[in-house]
Amino acid sequence: MEVQETRVQTDRVLTIPNILSMARLLGVPLFLWLILLPEFGGPKADGWALLVLALSGISDYLDGKLARRWNQISSLGRILDPAADRLYILSTLVGLTWRGILPLWLTAVLLAREVMLLVMVAILRRHGYPPPQVNFLGKAATFNLMYAFPLLLLSDGNSWLASLAQIFGWAFAGWGTTLYWWAGILYVVQVRRLVKADRMAD
Repeated sequence: MEVQETRVQTDRVLTIPNILSMARLLGVPLFLWLILLPEFGGPKADGWALLVLALSGISDYLDGKLARRWNQISSLGRILDPAADRLYILSTLVGLTWRGILPLWLTAVLLAREVMLLVMVAILRRHGYPPPQVNFLGKAATFNLMYAFPLLLLSDGNSWLASLAQIFGWAFAGWGTTLYWWAGILYVVQVRRLVKADRMAD
């Protein structure tokens, strides 16, 4: 099921929702640096990393809500929002894998899906189509993964809280990964239909 938007789009760049999305993007390198700080001899800063991630989640909620409420949905915003989501997922994958919290196989599974999606976007562009809109499953997958990663980061310890975070973190990771690939397969089906219709029209 596609997430449809019937409101009028704007070409404005400096809107409040876009500024929030830009701030989220600026938080990506900071988040990655905080995660990897212990690997380079620095103090553990997982609490600060989680704070940056939490603020990113809040801004992700606000930019979409404000864009709809204030009729500030823009072409740039449609690019910035999913880009920020993917960059946070990518930076978390890099950080948690580097620290040995995430196994390499899971990182490879998630990255393979991203590569598949990049190929689909390239095919669409070659046929003159824009990237596909985010569907409900894609949003649900991102939601689960953005819960899984902070919990898995919290699991890096020996306390009862770390043990509890590990259980819930892996549950969200399993659901998120499954939905992530399911959404990706739906994208492939959608691209195939568009390309087939394009060829029939020729």
